[in-house]
Amino acid sequence: MDQISDLLTRIRNANLRQKDRIDVPFAKMKLEIVRLLKEEGFIANYKTLFTNGNKRGTIRVFLKFSPEKESVIRGIQRVSRPGLRIYRSYSDIPRVRGGFAVTILSTSQGVLTHKQAKEKKVGGEILCQVW
Repeated sequence: MDQISDLLTRIRNANLRQKDRIDVPFAKMKLEIVRLLKEEGFIANYKTLFTNGNKRGTIRVFLKFSPEKESVIRGIQRVSRPGLRIYRSYSDIPRVRGGFAVTILSTSQGVLTHKQAKEKKVGGEILCQVW
């Protein structure tokens, strides 16, 4: 199963049900995506949890809502998938929703947003888009 799609689906479903937090199994790639979502203001916070006897941890993601209980994340979409990988150079990264969306890429310099990738002039695999 695709771990990134699982993370995005859990976030999407929790937003629809207006849950305040979700737990996802730990993976470094998921942690980097969640870190970028926090930096961009799409989620309130996140925390990694490890139990003493268990080497596998959990990432607890705290979702963000407006005072009127509207979710901050309007949409979240997986772009590249295991069956069809999509790679772009930094000059060909697509603009989504008139520039209001954030595109997350996996590059040779780590997981970056489209803005960071253009600043560093690196391309990579387009993982997802969030608006």
